[in-house]
Amino acid sequence: MAQLNILEFPDPRLRQKALPVARVTSRITELIDDMLETMYAAPGIGLAATQIDVHKRIVVADVSESRDHPYALVNPTVQVLGGLQRREEGCLSVPGFFEEVERAERIRVSALDKLGNAQIFEAEGLLSVCIQHECDHLEGRLFVDYLSTLKRSQIRKKLAKLARA
Repeated sequence: MAQLNILEFPDPRLRQKALPVARVTSRITELIDDMLETMYAAPGIGLAATQIDVHKRIVVADVSESRDHPYALVNPTVQVLGGLQRREEGCLSVPGFFEEVERAERIRVSALDKLGNAQIFEAEGLLSVCIQHECDHLEGRLFVDYLSTLKRSQIRKKLAKLARA
């Protein structure tokens, strides 16, 4: 396994839309393992392949406190079941910034798992937010897109300043 480099906002590669995975191969399984290692080391609770400059529809997540309940989602689709929640979100591609974002409270997720088996499950609360956040990455969206233009501009400037320092 290997830790991978995480792209940071405003890198234009984060805006690239991810393509479906044709089939889960040993290479995809290895990528998922590397993504999990990268996510845990960062430390984070979710990571999309787009964030590591791999433009395939793959997401990993683990919102458990014990960090031992990982999800691997290949070609995920999300169906909103109901409710709204506002939670503070951060992002490994926008390090050090946290802002409230409104998302669905309950969702149904369909995806292939790490072995290529179909899985369907419902998620709510933090897991729901995390999966929606990571699936946004697959569409080239970041949580900062939900913020005002001014706030997004301030974050961009602060990250550029940190990169220069």
